[in-house]
Amino acid sequence: MAITAADVKALREKTGAGPMECKNALTECGGDREKAEKLLKEKGLAAAEKRADRATNQGRVSIKIAGAKAALVEMSTETDFVARNPEFIALGDAIAARAIEKGIAAPNDELNGLVKDLATKIRENMSLKRLCVVEAGPGEYIESYIHGDGAIGVVVVIAADKPEILGQQGVKSFVHDLALHIAAFNPQAVSKDKIDGAQISEQQELLRKQMEGDEKLKGKPAGVLEGILKGKVDKWLSAICLLDQNFVKDDKLTVAAALAGAGKAAGGTLSVKDYRYFRAGC
Repeated sequence: MAITAADVKALREKTGAGPMECKNALTECGGDREKAEKLLKEKGLAAAEKRADRATNQGRVSIKIAGAKAALVEMSTETDFVARNPEFIALGDAIAARAIEKGIAAPNDELNGLVKDLATKIRENMSLKRLCVVEAGPGEYIESYIHGDGAIGVVVVIAADKPEILGQQGVKSFVHDLALHIAAFNPQAVSKDKIDGAQISEQQELLRKQMEGDEKLKGKPAGVLEGILKGKVDKWLSAICLLDQNFVKDDKLTVAAALAGAGKAAGGTLSVKDYRYFRAGC
């Protein structure tokens, strides 16, 4: 059976394989497009297995909000060129949408299969690195922010004592700025009481050892040293806890103060219920 240019073109559009590969597959399969497509896929999967050990330090974060739910997806790949590929971007968006639609809270065989299909077509190692779904409850508002070309993605949930104020534009603008702040400063927790005690103890010991090597502190009374240590720990906690950080839009205010101000202006009280931060390649 003669292999036409139209046959090759149709197979290329469906598989993304090169023209000679498509022609050879069609020839091997006697012109049967379905068999040729299957053959190319099998060859592509075999090649994908060989690429599986290649580092995937590039990627993109996708976010989808539907109603009161938000899905964050991190896709990883080998090169920034593929991370900007429209099909790669579309797949991340599609996975986020499907996660919400089907109630999928973590990578599974179905989603990983979609990634493998694209990896076979593009011929680069890639994976669904992370997936999470965040939900806002009654009296809560959910917002997202994507930085740059999907390098960082943030979802934040705000609660209000008066749910009606969440519809105000001023509140929505503040929550967007708060998501931007989280993207910029990557806090480890909302507040100090959310930091694990073991982590605090570890940091205390690290700071204590640093102080022991500081000649300026030699000979100071134990009580003074403990006070200095406490101050250093408090400073560290303020740097990593969202509510104690200086607000990105006004560094004269802490996030807690800015939150209180936004709530007061709206006629109520706002609080940070939850947030998620994804950085591609980390």
